[in-house]
Amino acid sequence: MSLSRRGLLAAGGAAGALAATASTAPHAVAHAGRSRVRTGFERLAADGYRLLSGERIGVVTNPTGITRDARHLVDVMHADERVDLVAVFGPEHGFRGTAQAGGSEGRYDDPATGLPVYDTYLKSGQPLADIFTASGVDSVVFDIQDAGARFYTYIWTLYDCMVAAVLAGKRFVVLDRPNPVTGRAALGPVLDKAFATFVGREPIAQAHGMTVAELARLFNGEFLTTPAKLDVVRMSGWRREDFHDATELPWVPPSPNMPTPETALVYSGTCLFEGTNLSEGRGTTRPFELLGAEGIDRAWAEAANALGLPGVRFREAYFAPTFSKFQGKTVGGVQLHVHDREVFDPVRTGIGLLVTAKRSWSGFAWRPDNWIDKLTGSTRVRTMIDAGAGTDEVVGAWQQDLAAFRALRREYLLYR
Repeated sequence: MSLSRRGLLAAGGAAGALAATASTAPHAVAHAGRSRVRTGFERLAADGYRLLSGERIGVVTNPTGITRDARHLVDVMHADERVDLVAVFGPEHGFRGTAQAGGSEGRYDDPATGLPVYDTYLKSGQPLADIFTASGVDSVVFDIQDAGARFYTYIWTLYDCMVAAVLAGKRFVVLDRPNPVTGRAALGPVLDKAFATFVGREPIAQAHGMTVAELARLFNGEFLTTPAKLDVVRMSGWRREDFHDATELPWVPPSPNMPTPETALVYSGTCLFEGTNLSEGRGTTRPFELLGAEGIDRAWAEAANALGLPGVRFREAYFAPTFSKFQGKTVGGVQLHVHDREVFDPVRTGIGLLVTAKRSWSGFAWRPDNWIDKLTGSTRVRTMIDAGAGTDEVVGAWQQDLAAFRALRREYLLYR
């Protein structure tokens, strides 16, 4: 459905006023001629929390929900008498971030605030709606730092919570944060709905190039059968070409294996190695930048460099993961070194590495559950590589779908 039919649902009431204010504000950050980037939470607080006035509030967040001075927004809101904060909802890895990949913290009372913390991980539909109802909230607020990739689960927590808010009759408010790898372009294959899972509920590109508030507007306008009562509080000062360091906001790892913004830069491509028998670098200090397996030698790095992929070079590397695949074993492989992030294409790079890994190492195999199909959104990447297709051929196969998504995406963008 087009923005003309649902667009006003995405920025109504007080949030609409905040959005209008942001559109006329000078661009931010402490570079010449720019004021600083202000997150959605920062603007909400500066407005005296008027958007939440008179309501019982629950917050979906994790350790990334912080202020510029690194205080957690739950602690800030709990201490402010202008906000009636009554519940917290934790995603994968948990509210305070204590759980590894594929885990959560369960139901508990937060020791710092006494607030009840509810577990949303792998919950959706009516069961999640029942949690919202039981919590007694009137509005659900979402504030989590995304990493820019379709298979990063927080955006599907956003989606599931929006659906559940509709079922429970709750308003939904999204506080926006920057996409750390810019919002310049969408890249990669678009999900086939037949492959929908928690690493991809709806047909968006592998690297979506959107902020969480923009995604919420897209979900509301295109994918939710019944639209949510949605308000978004947009940022001021953020520009689509901004990488995370341009924002001068503190970086908190949004998950244990996303330690730096540089990890996020490569993640939408190299996470594809989760779908293979190679290590994707979990258990090292450079997850998703180090890739390898037992028996791989320098031939892979040489083959990858020979592709001439823009903005990146590959170093022969050896490492011993402390957990996950090849725990405690020394493996060979490559380390990515992005030397020009302006031209670097993470998804094309990921495909190039898959193609060269299969050709360079006789032990290459897909995970037996075909997890690669869930990550790429169809069987196409796997079957084309198995058939001997090269990088350009594989990348070319999704361009028509990607062009259609890029056109759809434009209707929901909030920033220039």
